[in-house]
Amino acid sequence: MLVLKSLHIIFVVSWFAGLFYLPRLFVNHAMVTDAATIERLAMMERKLYRFVTPIGILAVVLGFWLWFGYGFAGGWLHAKTALVVLLIVYHLYCGKLMRDFAAGRNTKSHVWFRVFNEIPVIVLFVVVFLVVLKPF
Repeated sequence: MLVLKSLHIIFVVSWFAGLFYLPRLFVNHAMVTDAATIERLAMMERKLYRFVTPIGILAVVLGFWLWFGYGFAGGWLHAKTALVVLLIVYHLYCGKLMRDFAAGRNTKSHVWFRVFNEIPVIVLFVVVFLVVLKPF
């Protein structure tokens, strides 16, 4: 079980790294106007999303495996699971935003993306405190 827990942590860290960086690319993409930079950012977004999606899936699958191995006890785990669902929705929404950029349909400003970029940071803080402190 400790190997699974270690792999889960590694995949979660990697998934978060991608979720921190992808919206940052959106910030830059929303600010530029020259075609070469737009194409380069779209390529970077596409490659990062394709890379980080299977990592996120592995993080979630291993998390559920651990959940079934250790049992589902405590309200903190319910809260953490809800935040993981929120993170999955966030990830999928990033895919939609990426496709909007690729199709030239983005209507959001770089300021909006700067705020949007903070969501996974807040989720990470709350999840870590829930897991470590198990407050309820």
